[in-house]
Order: sequence, then C-alpha cells, then structure tokens
Amino acid sequence: MSLKDGLILEFLETYDLELPAKPLYRNLNRHGHEIGYSTVRLRLSELEAHGLLEKVDEAGYYQISEKGRAYLAGELEASDLVEDCE
Repeated sequence: MSLKDGLILEFLETYDLELPAKPLYRNLNRHGHEIGYSTVRLRLSELEAHGLLEKVDEAGYYQISEKGRAYLAGELEASDLVEDCE
C-alpha cells in the first residue's frame, strides 16, 4: 500500500463517487491533492487487485468496495491485503 492509496480510497468514499482514472486525477488535484495521472492509473489497478476497489463497468469506472470501506475503518490491516493477493 502506498500513501496515495488511502487518499484515493478516502476521496471515493467521502464523495460516494464512481470515476475512471482521468476524472479522478483531475478532481483529486482540484481538491488540493498533488498526485500524478500515471500514479492514479497505477494505484487504481493495484487497489482493484487487492479488492479495495471494484470496477463497475468496462469504461473503467471504479468505486470503493466494502473491503475498501473496512480498510478505511481500521477493520483490515495492510498485511491482511498482501495475504489476500498471494
């Protein structure tokens, strides 16, 4: 997990959004978070691989999953996520 992962998860949860990479990148920066577009794209796929995000359609829109919400609530540790991907 990277520091940017929490930022992405919190943003999608706080605003209850489904977004693809480019609009997510633009909105994060618009709200004062300095993050690059390539970082957002990379982190979205990693977060999906760990089950923290769900792809909602083939156009590449993502939303936070229940597992992602549990992670933000402190119910899951980062070490739990590594085990899930092995």
